[in-house]
Amino acid sequence: MSRQEICRSASAKLKSAAGNLKSKRAVIGMDGFVDSIIDVVDKRDNYQKYSRISTIEAFGQKIVAAAGKSANYEFVVKQRKLGGNGPIYANALAIAGMDVDYIGALGDPEPDPVFADFATRARLYSLCGAGLTDALEFDDGKLMLGKHTTLAEVNWKTLCEKVGLEKFIAMCEAADLIAMNNWTMLPLLGEIWAHVASDVLPKLSQRHRLVFIDLADPEKRTAQDIKRDLGTLTCMQNHAKVMLGLNLKEAAQVATVLGICPPGDNNDEIVKAAKGIREALNISTVVIHPRRGAGAANCTSAAWFDGPLVKQPRLSTGAGDNFNAGFCLGELVGCTLEESLACGTAASGYYVREAGSATAAQLAEFIYDLPSPEC
Repeated sequence: MSRQEICRSASAKLKSAAGNLKSKRAVIGMDGFVDSIIDVVDKRDNYQKYSRISTIEAFGQKIVAAAGKSANYEFVVKQRKLGGNGPIYANALAIAGMDVDYIGALGDPEPDPVFADFATRARLYSLCGAGLTDALEFDDGKLMLGKHTTLAEVNWKTLCEKVGLEKFIAMCEAADLIAMNNWTMLPLLGEIWAHVASDVLPKLSQRHRLVFIDLADPEKRTAQDIKRDLGTLTCMQNHAKVMLGLNLKEAAQVATVLGICPPGDNNDEIVKAAKGIREALNISTVVIHPRRGAGAANCTSAAWFDGPLVKQPRLSTGAGDNFNAGFCLGELVGCTLEESLACGTAASGYYVREAGSATAAQLAEFIYDLPSPEC
């Protein structure tokens, strides 16, 4: 099928499912952040007007030039919003129309007000205080500066105390999708994965159920930790269809740990890496999403799809999480692998253009005439 044919087919499936998505249940966790979206000031003309540092490279040069001296950088907070891989991903699925339970670090004792809008479309269960992130946005990427002290409280003991084991099992029993994201920043999420694999999934009824995992840039974690906890995904596969989502950097890190040749920026290499990682872990699906598109492999096929890359996004923080939400949505409504990739790239493309996630109807309309990537 051509790119347009894939898009039209995915659009039709989304449009058909849009009115019934509330019957699709999701249990999602486990992080939670308050994100401040920030410009770094280059020159200030007056108290209202400034020019921003436009690239990470330019900011890096300024920082290096300050070595042995001192420097002062002004941050302008453009927006304060819910953050974290889990909340952004879950919010996108809730906006699309799914029935969502979210468990994570949202605030203590109550969720932070930044999650109030999210709470209108999902049931929230807070385990502890939220993490804090300063997201410095540039034209060529973003720098995420995090404060993570509270996140050690995201653990199996707290989950059982705050939610309750029997209630958590019941929530998972009703779920079509279980997602546990941001392993890197949650030092004890691997413990939760292990308990889900041994104490939750085996107790659930045998039906079609997806488990989605997002590591979130594991560079700061040891190779031993990565390999050990990725092995838990293999155990989960005995009871559910396990999907692992990676950006290009994460894919290279995981491939290296697993003894697979890390992918370069070539489409074929990315698809080959997805196949290799999937086979090494013996799970259902691996999807890798660089900015310009996405490649994936499942048990029966592998594919690449060119996304609707835009050179000047209105908002880039959260684009990967919206991709993951769109991809999972495609899987839930019966899309082929190529169509799910179209849904994922379209969800991300819509988000960066509109600075917000799409409803299922909006996503179906956007995919129908999906823009070509900007060079």
